[in-house]
Amino acid sequence: MTKPFHNTPAANLLREHIRDLQGRKTQSEIAREAGFNNANFVSLLKNGSSKIPLDRVPDLARAIEVDPALLMRLSLDQSIGPAGAAAVISIFGTPVSRNELAWLSEIRDASDNSDPSLTAKARAMIRTFFKKGS
Repeated sequence: MTKPFHNTPAANLLREHIRDLQGRKTQSEIAREAGFNNANFVSLLKNGSSKIPLDRVPDLARAIEVDPALLMRLSLDQSIGPAGAAAVISIFGTPVSRNELAWLSEIRDASDNSDPSLTAKARAMIRTFFKKGS
């Protein structure tokens, strides 16, 4: 059986979160919560044999306890390819996760809603915080 989506970030995320849920939820429970009639479909998604249906992203994200915006970004890339995903995002903007929204809220609060530009110094501080090179 071919697995065209095996090494995609979406499939990797599914595998990771389903593994983390072992002992708390079965794949059958995840499938049911995500609205799939066949529990084996979760295995097909996880191993990369099938792509994640975009209409199931919100329920699947809830079932595997991941932010739906993150899963949607990864699923878009998996579903319509990088160029298609980039086109959708260029029109509608990048889906923002709850965690990213919390960062944005804190930036707005700390800056008194002054809409600060991202200076080289601020960028360097953020990259240092996340242990990334400038």
